[in-house]
Amino acid sequence: MSSSLFFLATLVAAQGQALEIQVPHEPGLEAVHLQWDDHTVPLTRAGDTWLAVVGIDLDAAPGHRNAPLSLRFSDGAARTRGDEILVSAGEFPTTKLEVEPRYVDLSPEDQARSAREDGEIGAIYAAMTPERLWREPFQAPIPGARGGRNFGHRRIFNGQARAPHSGADLTAATGTPILAANRGRVVLAKDLFFSGNAVFLDHGVGVYSVYLHLSAIDVAVGDVVERGGVIGLAGATGRVTGPHLHWGVRVLGARVDPFTLPGLPAD
Repeated sequence: MSSSLFFLATLVAAQGQALEIQVPHEPGLEAVHLQWDDHTVPLTRAGDTWLAVVGIDLDAAPGHRNAPLSLRFSDGAARTRGDEILVSAGEFPTTKLEVEPRYVDLSPEDQARSAREDGEIGAIYAAMTPERLWREPFQAPIPGARGGRNFGHRRIFNGQARAPHSGADLTAATGTPILAANRGRVVLAKDLFFSGNAVFLDHGVGVYSVYLHLSAIDVAVGDVVERGGVIGLAGATGRVTGPHLHWGVRVLGARVDPFTLPGLPAD
């Protein structure tokens, strides 16, 4: 059977949003892959549906983006689905903050350290575990958390413009237990210059969650943490104005609002 092409309606997503792609299962369907930016993403079968998650970066240009899908069947047939995503513009206000001067005007040593850490983090996000490690909906790392709606804010530290805020700041007193938002493998657990004590979880298929400014880290690289497992305690380490949790999510390298993840359906 020769390959064929079919089209579906355009999906709509805003800057900074995680978006789930769904393909109904068909008899004989063995594999589905999504092409998104420079990534080939395997969809995971969950009952009668194949699923993948993509991220619209908070600085993504508004407009139409191609998101083609390829389907492979057990009889050798192949089919391509020509989806596209319409990216809409978000509204991100400006926030002014005062922090320790050393976190704005960096010394040569701190500049070198920050650059090394950026490289380490970039390598983590560039890798993709092909299987999905979670099987339940995502949850906030602090039950009943307050705050957290400052994702994407354009930030000015001590009068100097810096990168937009790539996570959600959750109100938390020092020592508050921080829970894993979902099942994942620890790929970083250490003190970072800007982020303080940090834990990064790899949830598979390009989804990562990060937990920053902790007062204590209770996991180690290589640990597999279950949804709701304690990974550390909230604190005020790194570049902060007070105790809180910075909760961030990357999906295929895109910075997305973590509160767009919890509604994802379970298997």
